[in-house]
Amino acid sequence: MRSIWNGAISFGLVSIPIKLVNATESHTVSFRQIHTEDGGRIRYRKVCELEDREVTQGEIGKGYEDADGSIIPITDEDLAHLPLPTARTIDIVAFVPADRIDPLQLEHAYYLAASGAPAAKPYTLLREALKRSRRVAIAKFALRGRERLGMLRVVDDVIAMHGLLWPDEIRAPQGVAPDADVTVRDKELDLADALMDTLGEVDLEDLHDEYREALEEVIAAKASGEAPPEAPEPARGGKVLDLMAALENSVRAARESRGEEAEVRHLAPREPEPASAGGRAGKAGTAAGKSASAAKKTTAKKSASASAKKTASKPKSSKTAKKTASASASAAGGGTGTAKKAAAKKPAAKTASRKRTA
Repeated sequence: MRSIWNGAISFGLVSIPIKLVNATESHTVSFRQIHTEDGGRIRYRKVCELEDREVTQGEIGKGYEDADGSIIPITDEDLAHLPLPTARTIDIVAFVPADRIDPLQLEHAYYLAASGAPAAKPYTLLREALKRSRRVAIAKFALRGRERLGMLRVVDDVIAMHGLLWPDEIRAPQGVAPDADVTVRDKELDLADALMDTLGEVDLEDLHDEYREALEEVIAAKASGEAPPEAPEPARGGKVLDLMAALENSVRAARESRGEEAEVRHLAPREPEPASAGGRAGKAGTAAGKSASAAKKTTAKKSASASAKKTASKPKSSKTAKKTASASASAAGGGTGTAKKAAAKKPAAKTASRKRTA
């Protein structure tokens, strides 16, 4: 990998020659501006305002615009002689726990490579010291015309450095949080926890840029003269009226996507619905269900009573009477009256049989 900066790490009185290498790369699909009528490229030319002519890159330098509009030229030699100890040095100023660094401060990431064989020993010493202490180093360094703040940590067997924003570059989140006074219930938090547990963890290596892949498919189709793939219909969004229902549905969907359909169930008791049209309809449906159930029980009891009367009018053997009484009791849905009468007749039949024998 090509280095973008050469310097040294200052670790107390120890100096470690290093090279700075970009640790990340962009895979963004870039576009060119074109003339829509004929497809010609639109280019920007660098023109000197005083001479009104296009200039080459070699003729372009740096300059600072003063308050009165005048330009003060600044050369690379001027920048190389800045009165700063960090001009070519990553100056470590402290070692702190990693959780002391606010992720909002993180910027670009770099790898620090040891420059030459003499740098291997001090480089390894600093790397192992960071590993054992489980801390990160805070450093100052100068890059691209400004002094920056950095955080050094160990990645595998390499020291990596993250550029950090200065604390005064982080804006306070004033006016960002919701103004409304919202109360979150424990049941809603329980469902949110259940959803997080169901989604579980993910291997970041499995994640990829689906937008870039879809864009590349469109470009490939147009390049080959084919019709671009059709976009799927967007999910229908709606106003969430019931947060509990939305959370429950989310948990169910997450479990079903993981093949856990058998474990999908009501995760928390639902709160009673307000007396709205939907609530009244639900109550009416419940009442209708109860009435239908009561009607079925009444019909069963009447059938059992009629069956018992027919049995009493026709003389039958004791065995047949017992079977009929048992069937009548079952038809009545477990009716207790008929069962008690049948149970009361059993000892009487046995007593009569004994008297005859005597």
